Amino acid sequence: MMPDLELRNSDPEADAAFLTRLALFAARRWTPIAATSGPDGLWLDLTGVVHLFGGEQRMCARIVRFCARLGFTARIAVAGTGGAAHALARCSEHPVTLCPSGHEAETIAGLPIASLRIEDDVLRAARRLGIDRIGDLLVMPRGPLQRRFGRTLLERLDQALGRAAEPFHPVVPRDPPSATLRFAEPIATAEAIERAVVELMTKLIRTLEKAGLAARTLLLLCSRIDGVEQNVAIGTARATRDVSHLLRLLSAKIETIEPGFGIEAMRLVAAHAEPLGPQVIESALAGGKPAPDLVPLIDRLSGRLGARRLFRTSAVESDVPERSLRRTSPLAETAEWPREWPRPVRLLSPPERVENVVALLPDHPPRRFTWRGRAYAIARADGPERIYGEWWKRAGEAEAVRDYFQVEDEDGARFWIYRRGDGLDGRTGDLSWYLHGVFG
Repeated sequence: MMPDLELRNSDPEADAAFLTRLALFAARRWTPIAATSGPDGLWLDLTGVVHLFGGEQRMCARIVRFCARLGFTARIAVAGTGGAAHALARCSEHPVTLCPSGHEAETIAGLPIASLRIEDDVLRAARRLGIDRIGDLLVMPRGPLQRRFGRTLLERLDQALGRAAEPFHPVVPRDPPSATLRFAEPIATAEAIERAVVELMTKLIRTLEKAGLAARTLLLLCSRIDGVEQNVAIGTARATRDVSHLLRLLSAKIETIEPGFGIEAMRLVAAHAEPLGPQVIESALAGGKPAPDLVPLIDRLSGRLGARRLFRTSAVESDVPERSLRRTSPLAETAEWPREWPRPVRLLSPPERVENVVALLPDHPPRRFTWRGRAYAIARADGPERIYGEWWKRAGEAEAVRDYFQVEDEDGARFWIYRRGDGLDGRTGDLSWYLHGVFG
């Protein structure tokens, strides 16, 4: 059909090498943060450089013209997330596509789901169900999607929408901000180490201020004269350049350093740094009482107790009680459980079996039961609240049923107990009883 068509054997290694050279050129000419993206693309971080080229539109048009001189047809998309930019660059009909920040969802809703970089088997399964566009995924509940397609699909969708981070490794790696001290004579006392930490912190904060960054994780590296390196790390709940606060956190860790025969060099590294811009400060002039800043307290407690032991709980869209809560960071926004469905203040994990239950089937609450060797006589009860299993997560819960009751014994103690099964169909449960929570 096309006798003049020129055919050549593919050479993936040569293509990858050319992309790497093009990324290095981009790092020298356009932006210091550039990386390859698959076999046919580049990532370019345009933060802080577009004003040098007259704006995003003019900069992208210049890059398109440069690629045309090399003999390539290029499409460029600029978005707030790498996933959205990747999808728009490969599916848009225009050479340059600009997506306003925060509008990624509506911009990519009409694109095919193949632009999310998902596996072929997941793509085929989605197409069999009639899911062709990204907008079809946005209106569907996440539970069934994860159950049917796995975590990769939701992870790619969250990356495109900015809900999940997607780091990439630039071809020219950037060293994290740091400060270094070398001593003419080794130091070994806590007072000398503390003075060195103060000097290192002052230098590091000055470097961060010039770069417009703030520290989230600091790493103190102490090189001893015997070649052993002592490491001390601290973290903060929010990016900060508060010298006194960071010094308090780091000073509490000095006692864990073993200087040995002496420390000859110390280095303080901002292992995790984030941009720090102006923040709104609540003032009493606005008429309200300013909320206290809990970040210093959270940082000090995390340093003493461990970051994993300090958390908040947030509600999750799940009817099964043990799956309806999750841990979040102390400063994260939390969702509350609906007030019309009361839940006990303490849930047992796992629920504990109760014996000697006296109850009329199928819907009457128990009149007495035995828990941890003690018998309880019920004076008041409310229920049942029927909860079905999540069949889209586990096949064994397709017919599972729990009937929950709020009961109060003669001494005023209130419990949350449930029966497995609806009391009529044996396939819904074995009619065993469990205590799941305690009120008050």
